[in-house]
Amino acid sequence: MATWTEADEPRSARWRSESGLAPPKRIVMADDTLDADTAFRLACEGTALLWRGDFQNARQLVQALARRVDRKPGKPGKPKKPTQGTVPASPADAFHQHRQAQARRARVLASVLIPLDADYGIPLRRAPDMKLACTEAWGPPDTAAAAQAGVGNSLVSLRELLGLVGAHEWRKKGVAVPALGDGSEADGPRGNRIHPHYGVFSPVRGEYVGLVATAPLPRSLAGQSMAFDIGTGTGVLAAVLARRGIARVIATDQDPRALACARDNIARLELNGQVQVLEADLFPPGRAPLLVCNPPWLPARASSPIERAVYDEDSGMLRGFLSGLAAHLAPGGEGWLILSDFAEHLGLRTREELMAWIEGAGLKVKARIDARPHHPKAADAADPLHAARAKEVTSLWRLVPV
Repeated sequence: MATWTEADEPRSARWRSESGLAPPKRIVMADDTLDADTAFRLACEGTALLWRGDFQNARQLVQALARRVDRKPGKPGKPKKPTQGTVPASPADAFHQHRQAQARRARVLASVLIPLDADYGIPLRRAPDMKLACTEAWGPPDTAAAAQAGVGNSLVSLRELLGLVGAHEWRKKGVAVPALGDGSEADGPRGNRIHPHYGVFSPVRGEYVGLVATAPLPRSLAGQSMAFDIGTGTGVLAAVLARRGIARVIATDQDPRALACARDNIARLELNGQVQVLEADLFPPGRAPLLVCNPPWLPARASSPIERAVYDEDSGMLRGFLSGLAAHLAPGGEGWLILSDFAEHLGLRTREELMAWIEGAGLKVKARIDARPHHPKAADAADPLHAARAKEVTSLWRLVPV
């Protein structure tokens, strides 16, 4: 619960935070009379601003806070002179500084709070209807339970609320995946689009999907046409394997949102006859000639559920897949590990560590197929991690038991 004082009376509301942040300790009222500089000072001090003014003005305030938190020190028009400690000592230091800057930015921009009614309505002037986006992310509103508990409203940061709307648009439009077809009439009603749900990582980086779409399939599939997709997320890789002609694909995940998302996409693509989505921690029961896993690429702690698709603390999922792979491979089968070497260039994991984990799991590398990334950040020299991104290679490791 979030608590505050308004009009000399104690108030409370349910606190919503996707990243699991605790409710703000200090909340003050804010409206259209609040200037951006004062709001920025309060936000930097850790004070949350419960908005009671015009909704569109609140959006403009968040944009103004973003400009201030992103502003470079120094006089306008003059480059900042390097000082002691400005330049990171190593790529790992650059990464940790980048994460700290991201966290600070997120805290500041999350300081503007929006009230929600029990049905996800927004009781502010010029507020849009965001009920569908909220329902997709949080589930249907339980107005009866809220009334019984005496809590009919909730608070959420405007930044998070806008994220829900952005996710709703991604889900509605979908992401074209060339490996599933070109989107022409030849694809039929199945189409070639994946529709990511809120909190499930979107397949916007096509190189890893392309690797799975083009790598040579194990010959043992001729005897048993089955594959496991471990940590399926949106279900995109399971769909690609099915479109490649594998008769049965079992896709696993343990995140409820990912499971719902994968099932939705598999149904949209009319692949229910080939793909089964199961809740499991890594492996389903049994063995298969092909096991595919695209684990999070960076060994660091995630700060929100959606970041778990990128950050894998202590490389837990990666090591779990490798250690259990041999026991779930059918004779003559292969495990496909899709992994970027970005962590290696950042100094977060070494190639020697990866090879030791592979060897320790009783595996060897049959072959490796590489692809260069083509996302915009790979060519953005202004990105603080550009030196590592410019060297990045995504690989499909074809692993077999020793």
